[in-house]
Amino acid sequence: MTISFKDRVAIVTGAGGGLGRTYALELARRGAKVVVNDLGGSRDGTGHSDAALKVVEEIKAFGGEAMSNGGNVADLEQMTEMVAKAKEAWGGVHVLINNAGILRDKSFAKMTMDDFKLVVDVHLIGSANCTKAVWETMREQNYGRILMTASSTGLFGNFGQANYGAAKLGLAGLTKTLYLEGAKNNIRVNTLAPVAGTRMTEDLGMPEALFNALKPENVAPAALFLVSEDAPTNMIVGAGAGAYHASFITLTPGVALPEDERTPEGIAAHWDQIIDRTGEIVPQSGGEQSGVVMAALNKIGGLG
Repeated sequence: MTISFKDRVAIVTGAGGGLGRTYALELARRGAKVVVNDLGGSRDGTGHSDAALKVVEEIKAFGGEAMSNGGNVADLEQMTEMVAKAKEAWGGVHVLINNAGILRDKSFAKMTMDDFKLVVDVHLIGSANCTKAVWETMREQNYGRILMTASSTGLFGNFGQANYGAAKLGLAGLTKTLYLEGAKNNIRVNTLAPVAGTRMTEDLGMPEALFNALKPENVAPAALFLVSEDAPTNMIVGAGAGAYHASFITLTPGVALPEDERTPEGIAAHWDQIIDRTGEIVPQSGGEQSGVVMAALNKIGGLG
C-alpha cells in the first residue's frame, strides 16, 4: 500500500524549518498541494525570516505545488485569511498539521505570566485558531485530517516548561473532543508527540550523535500516516529516531466507599485500591467515567 496525498490540500504551520519543513516536503512529494506557514524568527518567537518562501522554492524545484504564508497562528483573522487563499487557489483544505511553536523556558518560580500566556497562545490557542479556520470547510467537504503536536513535556512533565507542558497537554485534550465532534463528517483528529533534533532543541546539550539520530525525517512517517486517508483517530503517537509508540490516558476501576468511609481518612485507607491498574480502561469519551462510577457503586449495592 502506498499512501498518497494526490488531489489533497495540506496546511502545515511552523513549516519554515525543522519538523514542519520536513512534513511539508514529504506531503508535496506524495502529491499534496501545500500551504507552508511560518511566521519566522527564532525559537522564542521573536524576529522574522523568509523561511516559508525557501521551503516553497524547494517544493517547486522537484515539481510540487506550494504557497507560502507568513501569518501568525495566534491571530484567528490571519489564519482564516490563510485558509481562504488556499481554497481560492486549490478548492479546499483536507489536511492540517498544527506544528508551529515557541519556547520560553524557565522554572515556574522565575517565569513571568506574560511568558506563560505567550507560549499557551501560540501552541494551544494557535492550534485552535487554525483548526477553527478549517473546520467548517472540512465539515462541508465531509473530509478532514488534523494533527495536533503535543510533547512528552505535556504528557509526562519536564522541569522548567510549565507553560509549554500546559499547552501541550491541552492539545491532547482538544483532540479528544474534536475527534468526537468531527466523526460524523469524516474528520479524524490525532496527536503527535515528536522527539526531534531541531531549532527548538539544538542548544539543550544532547550529544551530536543523538541529535543526528533525532532528525525530523524520522518523525515524518508517523505524522503523514496520522493525516492519511486511512488514519486512525483519537490517538496519541510518539516518534523519534525511528522508534514509534503510543500513549494512552487510562482509568482504573477504582472503588466505591460506603458513606461512613467517604472521608480523607477513607481515601487514605483505600488508596492502594484506587490506584490499582488491574482492569483499567482507555475511555473514548468523558462519559465513560460515569460508567466506572456506576460499576463501582453497584458492587456495594448501587444507589439504593
